[in-house]
Amino acid sequence: MKHDEFKRPIIVLTAFGRPTVISSAMEAYLFLADWPAERRDPAHSFAMKACQAAVRGDIEAETVRGVFAAFAEKQDMLAPDIALMSRGRRAGPQSFA
Repeated sequence: MKHDEFKRPIIVLTAFGRPTVISSAMEAYLFLADWPAERRDPAHSFAMKACQAAVRGDIEAETVRGVFAAFAEKQDMLAPDIALMSRGRRAGPQSFA
């Protein structure tokens, strides 16, 4: 496993709800680099800097995963984590309390 790879990928829903899998800090960086300039904000800038730091090996990939997931959620693009949802259903409703 490369130092910038996530333990679990993040799935974001892009144009027309198309899922895009982000598996590493470099993939997250490339996704953010393509973000429209007029929609960039401080959260975008923070996520970009975090990705760059992980690619350099300055911070852990899982830290970037959390930052990128927060950015995607803020933009209403974060796909539900199907693995967590399916585990929750098997465990029953009490697991969500």
